[in-house]
Amino acid sequence: MKKGLTNYLPREPFRWKKIFQYFLQGLLVIAPLAITGYTIYWVVSTVDNWLPIFREPVRDFQGNIIGYHVKNYGLGFLIVLVTIIIVGYLSSFFIQSKIFNLFDKWLEKTPGVKFIYSSVRDFFGAFAGDKRKFNKAVLANVFSNDVWIVGFLTDEEMHKFDMGEDKVAVYVPQAYNFAGQLYILPREKVKHIKHITSGEAMKYAVTGGVVHVDDDTEDSKKLISKKPE
Repeated sequence: MKKGLTNYLPREPFRWKKIFQYFLQGLLVIAPLAITGYTIYWVVSTVDNWLPIFREPVRDFQGNIIGYHVKNYGLGFLIVLVTIIIVGYLSSFFIQSKIFNLFDKWLEKTPGVKFIYSSVRDFFGAFAGDKRKFNKAVLANVFSNDVWIVGFLTDEEMHKFDMGEDKVAVYVPQAYNFAGQLYILPREKVKHIKHITSGEAMKYAVTGGVVHVDDDTEDSKKLISKKPE
């Protein structure tokens, strides 16, 4: 009598550990997609609500209007996006014009407004534009001679703080956090990172080093395997 095919297949005992392993594997696949999708949805819906083009009233149980629910379906987000692009296009041609300069100086001299305006302008200018600050990735030696952290050289003129010409300012972002720390260090304790871009260095720092970053050259090694000279 012939044996069935199932007699030749290996049988593994049922284990809850395997189920948990499959759950973690599925979570590893679904979580990044879900979080990315929700983030995009939150950004689009938030910006979309800035322009209540189409809205419907929200009523209580007595029929009184207690608010409005915006239903632009992305139209408001599209208008804001196009407006930002147009302003960026025009400012790229007229950034040095008197209109933009006068408007900028007027806001800087307005009491109460100048602090908010200049702070927000400098914050966004540090990440984008021609005057962005986080474009010089460095390795900074802090706490101990054998401890190096990834940071960004933001200021090399520390004489305004009476620190001398041998001091520089290094901003160090924190992993998985919007915060960071500013260090004023001797120039010899700061080494420029030459084999990767500043964007790749930022990605490596804010992810706590879990993201492997390749060098720009083909025959170079990983950043995590390089040791400062």
